[in-house]
Amino acid sequence: MSVQERVDPAIGRSDSDLWVFAYGSLMWRPGFDFAEQIPARLIGEHRALCVYSFDHRGTPERPGLVLGLDRGGACRGIAFRVAANRRETTIAYLRDREQTTHVYREVTRSVWLEDDARRRVSALAYVVDRGHVQYAGRLTLAEQVHYVRQGHGRSGHNRDYVLSTVKSIESQGFRDPKLHQLAELLHNDARLPR
Repeated sequence: MSVQERVDPAIGRSDSDLWVFAYGSLMWRPGFDFAEQIPARLIGEHRALCVYSFDHRGTPERPGLVLGLDRGGACRGIAFRVAANRRETTIAYLRDREQTTHVYREVTRSVWLEDDARRRVSALAYVVDRGHVQYAGRLTLAEQVHYVRQGHGRSGHNRDYVLSTVKSIESQGFRDPKLHQLAELLHNDARLPR
C-alpha cells in the first residue's frame, strides 16, 4: 500500500470536517447527514462494475455486480462535506455499509471540487481491493448484464442499483458511457446475442 493509499490513523478522531467521495449508491442514497454536496472529480481511479456483490445486491450463490473505484483514469462523482461533530458516526456508518465483506480499501484521496473555487480536498473513498475474491475485474457487457439481472440482496435488486446510479449521474449533467449502455439494455430488457 502506497503512502497515498494509507488511511489517516486519526480519520475518525479529528476535529475538522470530513469529506466523503461518492461514485455509486452513496450519490443517490448517502444515508448520513452532510453539510453540503459538491460535484467532484477524482483522478487516478475510475468507476467500474468490478465487484461481485455477495450481500447488498446479490448472494454468494447468485452474485450481483456493484461499482468500485479501480486503477487508472478519472471519476466524476459527489463530494459530501460532513460537519466535524458528525465525523465519527459517519465513518462508523460507512464502515458498516461499505465494509461488510472488506472488498474495499478505505483510503483518503485528493478530489477536485467542481465549484467556483475549484478547491482540492482530501476525501474518504472506498477503492476496490484487487486481491479480494469478490474482485470481478473487467467483464464483458454480456457478463455484466447476466450478473445484474440475476442479482438481488438485502438492499434490493441489482438492476435498480444500476438504474438509480445512472439517474444520479444524469442529474449531475454528465454521462458514464459504459454504465449508460448497460442501463439501456436493462431498461429495455434487451437480450444480447450469445
